[in-house]
Amino acid sequence: MHIGLITSEYPHPKVSHAAGIATSIKNLAIALVKKGVTVTVFVYHQNVNEVFDDNGVSIHLIEKKRYSFFTWYHYRKYLQNYINSIIKRHNIQLIEAPDWTGITAFIRFKVPLVIRFHGSDAYFCKLENRKQKFKNFLFEKMALKSAVAYIAPTTFAGEETAKIFGLNRSKIKTIHYGIQLEAFENKSPSNYDENTLLYIGTIIRKKGVLELASIFNRVIEQEPRAKLKLIGKDSPDIKTGSNSTYQLVSNSLSEAAKRNVTYLGKIPYSEVQTHIKKAHVCAFPSFAETLGMVTIESMALQKPVVNTSIGWAQELINDGINGYLVYPKEIEIYSSRILQLFEDKALCTTIGKAAQKKVVSTFDIVKQAELNITYYNYILANS
Repeated sequence: MHIGLITSEYPHPKVSHAAGIATSIKNLAIALVKKGVTVTVFVYHQNVNEVFDDNGVSIHLIEKKRYSFFTWYHYRKYLQNYINSIIKRHNIQLIEAPDWTGITAFIRFKVPLVIRFHGSDAYFCKLENRKQKFKNFLFEKMALKSAVAYIAPTTFAGEETAKIFGLNRSKIKTIHYGIQLEAFENKSPSNYDENTLLYIGTIIRKKGVLELASIFNRVIEQEPRAKLKLIGKDSPDIKTGSNSTYQLVSNSLSEAAKRNVTYLGKIPYSEVQTHIKKAHVCAFPSFAETLGMVTIESMALQKPVVNTSIGWAQELINDGINGYLVYPKEIEIYSSRILQLFEDKALCTTIGKAAQKKVVSTFDIVKQAELNITYYNYILANS
């Protein structure tokens, strides 16, 4: 079997951008290769055209192009012609693409197309209760309607996307993202920096970072030794027009809290694990995800996580057993969960072990790769 994956991001020094979605794609690509599947990854909107091998995966960087008019259309046709030529040359049997802004709208491939719900613009707009550009909605719907099947990382993401675009639910298969378990081993789970709260992710309103500032204000009132560490790229704020969401976070912190906050910005992915291991508790009060890779990575490293309670998170964490689920605007409850974990080391250990067990049973990329292969074969047999 030969599968082609289309993406705008992938974890590699030659690729201009990579975040949680990129990690999930790379995990799957490598796992598929280990299962004997040939995988070609097409990374669009890059600085150069280049082809290289990465862990047995063939990577095609496709240069971003500008046209005198209708760039959105002509660039898609450029992608179509390039990808179809590789499909023909290397006998690719199926193409998988993301839903974000409908990159495959106006594209016709020579093989079946499956779309994975990494999170469309329409999906995030609905969760954030903000208006979407009609063009984005139109492109996303056109792209989705041209696919023969869909893969959702959580049932929640699948259901919400189906509602938004009127999709046939029988064509949606839930297959969770996965991680390479051997790469997430914490040999000293009891060795961490006490009272340190860690957030990893883009510094953006939809991730609940403004609520996190209010939460930490409450925490610091009860535990003056508490520290908050933030890791992630800063971003502009759509609602206020500010060019820095982190500045809004900083402005929301009390003076006592501000003294105990460290913002590291965006750091290499290879360094993230070290910070997770050093954390006492991880907090991800997001309003908009399809799954949340950093949550399962933290759980795999036996960290107690206080997560959002919204839809998708309920498929990651069993509240009170392997983590906590709290709605981000419930500031008092959220802060009390963090304080409870700070004060009870035995509880942290118990929840951490249970979290790791949940990841092993549900998010092992080896098992998830097998589910993907089975579904790919089903799609090919029925297309």
